[in-house]
Amino acid sequence: MKLKLFVTFLMAAMTIPMVGQSKFVTVKDGHFEKDGLPYYYVGTNFWYGAILGSEGQGGDRQRLCQELDLMKQIGIDNLRILVGSDGERGVTTKVEPTLQVAPGVYNDTILAGLDFLMQEMGKRQMVAVLYLNNSWEWSGGYGFYLQHAGAGKAPRPNEDGYPAYMNFVAQYATNQQAHQLFYDYVRFILSRTNRYTGVAYKDDPAIMSWQIGNEPRAFSKEALPAFEQWLSKASALIRELDPNHLISIGKNIDYCNIHLWPYNWSWARQDHLIEDLPQAKANTKDYIDRHLAICAKIKKPLVMEEFGYPRDDFKFALGTPTAGRDAFYSYVFSLVGDNAEQGGYFAGCNFWGWGGLAQPKHAEQWQVGDDYTGDPAQEAQGLNSVFAGDGSTLQVISSQVERMKNIIKK
Repeated sequence: MKLKLFVTFLMAAMTIPMVGQSKFVTVKDGHFEKDGLPYYYVGTNFWYGAILGSEGQGGDRQRLCQELDLMKQIGIDNLRILVGSDGERGVTTKVEPTLQVAPGVYNDTILAGLDFLMQEMGKRQMVAVLYLNNSWEWSGGYGFYLQHAGAGKAPRPNEDGYPAYMNFVAQYATNQQAHQLFYDYVRFILSRTNRYTGVAYKDDPAIMSWQIGNEPRAFSKEALPAFEQWLSKASALIRELDPNHLISIGKNIDYCNIHLWPYNWSWARQDHLIEDLPQAKANTKDYIDRHLAICAKIKKPLVMEEFGYPRDDFKFALGTPTAGRDAFYSYVFSLVGDNAEQGGYFAGCNFWGWGGLAQPKHAEQWQVGDDYTGDPAQEAQGLNSVFAGDGSTLQVISSQVERMKNIIKK
């Protein structure tokens, strides 16, 4: 039997909302509300959703609809999605096809894919967190804007190493021309009207929030003041263009985000993923608690919008065991909504990432023509992806959905 979603559905686009009730996800007294009810959620990262929704290279609308149906059946209703990648195509370890080929030059096929995705999410009462930029190379981001601002071509981490890349993109914080190119992009996206629904993006309840970027960082202490100014200006621009939706990272911040990667941060070793779980959990709790202390002071909800754990024995293939991942997910989920009655601010999490129905062809790295998974092009395909065949992991997620229902009933 299909599981019901753990919160009341968003009202259909043509339904008149109740007096005083917003049709958008909001924040009240430091907590999310959706349809007038508390909103705690388990979501996922679905960065490739707009590409999958297109009718060009990489597009597969049938698969997209199947993926959305499967997620809804499990109870996942919150998807974190990349608006689009930037720059030239044919670059190893970078997402393609790209949306912004050059500043102000857009691939309409991907825009149509984003429109279609938002239409289908709206039909299923799902909400999207849409991020507009990226610190990292896999979708263009800072390096793209710096290159077109005359700073030169960004080093590729797979060729030149991450230190060289990070030293280069640290220039972004102070490069006003690069900022202006990004602001132009923000104006273009936030001023859109969906071609399929006729609804302006700023008026679409299927959008929960805009994010200035994925893992925005200055990459140097010296650049922090300038970087903070950029975040402030970017968030103010988003608020000016769209007064309806939430924003994360910036002056107009509505909620707080953290990312957490036990393996990447050496909390769990490749050959001891099960044995290192207790330490990974302890470090995770400490990391979340330290951020919750900040959230309590500023009265903002906290979302852990990225976290992952490798498959057992560091294997990638479909069907390989996920006991370690299941245990880690279960632990993280148990903290969401904890002490909700006493003002708990940990409101949701988006695991990384959704692989769904994908059938990876190249384990070490994505190649053009391969199915998209939750793992970006530069990473091993299957490393952090949750596939439709990962029954035990899906059951862990479903159990959390049931738990969230009980929190809301209280």
